[in-house]
Amino acid sequence: MSKNFIGLDTGKTLELADALNDLLSNYQIFYMNVRGYHWNIKGENFFELHAKFEELYNDLLVKIDEIAERVLTLGHRPAHAYSTYMERSEIPERKDVTDGREAVENIVEGFGKLIGKQRALLSLAGEANDEGTVALMSDYISQQEKTVWMYRSYLGQ
Repeated sequence: MSKNFIGLDTGKTLELADALNDLLSNYQIFYMNVRGYHWNIKGENFFELHAKFEELYNDLLVKIDEIAERVLTLGHRPAHAYSTYMERSEIPERKDVTDGREAVENIVEGFGKLIGKQRALLSLAGEANDEGTVALMSDYISQQEKTVWMYRSYLGQ
């Protein structure tokens, strides 16, 4: 078994980097969707949602950078073309959403996809003894589970 410069199996880091790039692609599309919701939201909850969406996209931007840097830490190259993000993302691009409820429903759906991917990465990273990726995914999951609960509560679910 060949090990990379941080002591992890090179075959497993390739698999992890691919899964992280898949996650990165989903985050990028999700981020752009949330930016669009922030810019285009209208209606009685404008002030509340406009601020909430800004808070969310700022958090997503930090996570996007952390994921890309984790790929680099593993010795691989992060995906960095929008065409790649569009090809790989399971989160669909959302255009011209102005309704707050629709935006929040889309956010809950997007988080569901991200959390599922992060749980799979958590397992994969555990098998590879990649504590750095385990810690990152664990932090994301615990934060986002609470966020989903709050958005679902907003929807009355």
